[in-house]
Amino acid sequence: MPKEAAQRQVLIRHADRPGDLGWVIMTHGELYARQFGFTADFEALVAKIVGDYAAKHSPAAEAGWIAEIDGERVGCVFLVAGDQPGVAKLRVLLVTPAARGLGLGTRLVEQSLAFARAAGYRRVTLWTTDNLVSARRIYEHFGFALADEAPHRGFGHDLVGQNWILDLHGSPARQG
Repeated sequence: MPKEAAQRQVLIRHADRPGDLGWVIMTHGELYARQFGFTADFEALVAKIVGDYAAKHSPAAEAGWIAEIDGERVGCVFLVAGDQPGVAKLRVLLVTPAARGLGLGTRLVEQSLAFARAAGYRRVTLWTTDNLVSARRIYEHFGFALADEAPHRGFGHDLVGQNWILDLHGSPARQG
């Protein structure tokens, strides 16, 4: 029988234990296939993001986090260096259905933005699709602004890809 939320042990920790990276890839693949009908192309994208992080991340500039409830992985997010100096990317935010509604997505993004500020980033960007409504609410809560969007064919579907930007030293940046 599940414990009440107030009695559950919730932990946000670095994604540095054996199995963490594989869990991120597997869970994204399985969950997005089940929820949105995404193909294995999506899992391949997540595998590339996670593989690049594992192979060459700089601990001073990039980090990943796992959310756990009672020792079980239930969420994740990564913050990696962007293509331009001073710009980071928020990647692979996920909270499993059983753990939704507990504020874990917000806590994961909050942790990554605190890290971005401490690491000296000026901006954080992210790419998502418009069907991820709950994630978008979290991004908007922290002041991310929709910079642009365009039709995107991917993961077996016609989607709308969106780029979001957060200026860490002022108001949200909007480009267009």
